[in-house]
Amino acid sequence: MKKILSTVLMVVGFAINAQESIKPALAPVKVVTNQYHGITLEDPYQYMEDLSNPEVVSWMKENANYASSVLNSISGKKVLFDKMMELIDRRASSVNGLKITKSNVYYYLKRVPGEEIAKMYKRNGYEGEESLFFDPETYKEGTDETYAIQSISPNIQGDKIAVTVAANGSENPETLIFTENGERFPEILHLASGISWLKSGKEFYYNKLNSPDVTDMNRGVFTKVYIHKMETEQEADALVFSSELHPEVPIESEEYPIVIYSEESNLDLLLISSVDNSLEVFYKEPQSDSNTKWKILMERINNVVNFDVDNKYIYFLSFKDASNYKILKASLKAPAFSNAKTIVSESKSEMITDLEVTKDGLYYAVMKNGVEANVYFLPNNKKVPVKLQLPFAAGQVDLESKNSESSEIWISISGWTSPSKRFLYHPATNTFTHQQLSTPVEYPELDNLIAKEVMVRSHDGVMVPVSIIHKKNIEMDGQNPTVIYTYGAYGSSTNPFFSPITLAYTLYNGVLVVPHVRGGGELGEAWHRAGQKETKPNTWKDGIATAEYLINEGYTIPSKLSIFGGSAGGIFVGRAITERPDLFVAGAPMVGAMNTVRMEETPNGPVNTPEFGTVKDPEEFKGLLEMDSYHHIEPDTEYPAMLITAGINDPRVIAWQPAKFAAKLQAANTSDKPILFLTNFEGGHGGGTKLTDTINELAGMFAFFYWQSGHPNFQLAKPDED
Repeated sequence: MKKILSTVLMVVGFAINAQESIKPALAPVKVVTNQYHGITLEDPYQYMEDLSNPEVVSWMKENANYASSVLNSISGKKVLFDKMMELIDRRASSVNGLKITKSNVYYYLKRVPGEEIAKMYKRNGYEGEESLFFDPETYKEGTDETYAIQSISPNIQGDKIAVTVAANGSENPETLIFTENGERFPEILHLASGISWLKSGKEFYYNKLNSPDVTDMNRGVFTKVYIHKMETEQEADALVFSSELHPEVPIESEEYPIVIYSEESNLDLLLISSVDNSLEVFYKEPQSDSNTKWKILMERINNVVNFDVDNKYIYFLSFKDASNYKILKASLKAPAFSNAKTIVSESKSEMITDLEVTKDGLYYAVMKNGVEANVYFLPNNKKVPVKLQLPFAAGQVDLESKNSESSEIWISISGWTSPSKRFLYHPATNTFTHQQLSTPVEYPELDNLIAKEVMVRSHDGVMVPVSIIHKKNIEMDGQNPTVIYTYGAYGSSTNPFFSPITLAYTLYNGVLVVPHVRGGGELGEAWHRAGQKETKPNTWKDGIATAEYLINEGYTIPSKLSIFGGSAGGIFVGRAITERPDLFVAGAPMVGAMNTVRMEETPNGPVNTPEFGTVKDPEEFKGLLEMDSYHHIEPDTEYPAMLITAGINDPRVIAWQPAKFAAKLQAANTSDKPILFLTNFEGGHGGGTKLTDTINELAGMFAFFYWQSGHPNFQLAKPDED
């Protein structure tokens, strides 16, 4: 249930007018009571948890039709959609997902104007001639499904490439295997992820889901790791790891085992993956027989969130006794974390966010207040790191090395008003070479924008960093349409990202505000823990404090202030709205986690208990209930306008969570504001669908906010809400 918006920002609506669609009736109430630690909760829409129920599906479709018709009747929505597409397509090509082999072959995804889904390309080196390698639209021609590439996994030699695709945002992977010349092998692996090639280059490890059904509670329970040998059927793949095969490894039913072969260390590494930021990793000799026991490399109590390896050492990024993180190093002769020594100590003012190892030394990125990024280089055999002078001030940096045997390191720099630029760093001369993969693009509109960073006092006196992006010449008269967006979970930071879509919002004199709330990782692990489980209220209370700041400073007023967030960010939106409905004119929880008390009744729920808590624990249950937006809806209350979305193929936040929230909110609302519920019946959790569908959904959301804010360019052509 990790965040989606900064990925999505970068459902084709029904072509009918609002007056032609009848407002759906309220969903029937069928009260069920549930007992939790002596507390009785009434659940009037629990029957909606059966997504195979025709009554439920019919209600969801009626609401989707109506929501789409209303959104498509907002004057200005089509103009906004066209502007978003123009800004995106201003770039002749957009590249992401790059993988570079040891032989310097580049594999990557690229989309050009007019294309709905990115295609896979290849070239020899940065200067090499580009050729189309795989077009997912040709994979299953003649079907209505939209396949998108999820991952590219070349083997060590670079002569074979595993490519994983999935249909309609379902995240049900299908793995195809190619030669370096683009010829496809006959086998297709289903539900396989976590591809890691072995040294031979002819076989790889992978994790396999138990079911393609996103409603199947056993879909991700005690999954197993297999080894696939080229040109054999998946049914013949041998088991490599399971809880039964290796009882010496403690693993919970909802945790995902992933086995990786590390060429640098010549070890097999077993990662026990969960939403807990702290990693648990084991190791043993590569391709050992099943009787060989795994040894502990790092435990969760070591609080390691990332690591890298060269041919001598393993490097750990840890928040153990260091909320802003430190870097430790251990010899591969005794690689366990318990043998590691600190080589970069914790900074009190900057948080370490990433690390990469090259043959010249260690590079690491840092962040200050979630908005100011820098990079340091610690050369081999040196004890004092050097701060790099970046080509321009960075709101966010991304590090990418070729491998630990090469000197090549790329640093990508971006900000709220700065499109990402990729630079190759030369340590010998301390210089940078611009090596852009996406084509250059100019946005003269940016010249009129500013990004302001402020500190806002929250409910308990804690100062929260807040980013505010708007045109330079706006008047502080309280009349500016303003939208608040953030995430605030898993320790994931909403660092400055550039998006043509959000740029389009500001062109209509809108103010975009990003509070770096607790629950995120902008100010270190302590900031994350201060918005987790029982402390989760800080997440939305930081957002409420931000809303009050914007009003007090003259940016906006409640009748022009909207709020949105996706996935776990739905908690932020839903609880801000239910706690202070008077503060906002509109809100949009996108595929949001709206009924957290029932989260463990979903296939992806148990894996999220380290972040949100479990109903099995009395204190954690109280935290789950407090963050549950569904149970905080009060009857006979004037609520803001709401646009609530769901994806029927969503494997992370099952569609009935937002459905129940929408049904209850529609029944409780006494204002004249619309409560729209839009389910994408051809999509999932965000991404993996056609670009125009995604942009249409976001254009609809921003048009909805502008309409509710009273913007003259965004009004219903023929309003008819009854």
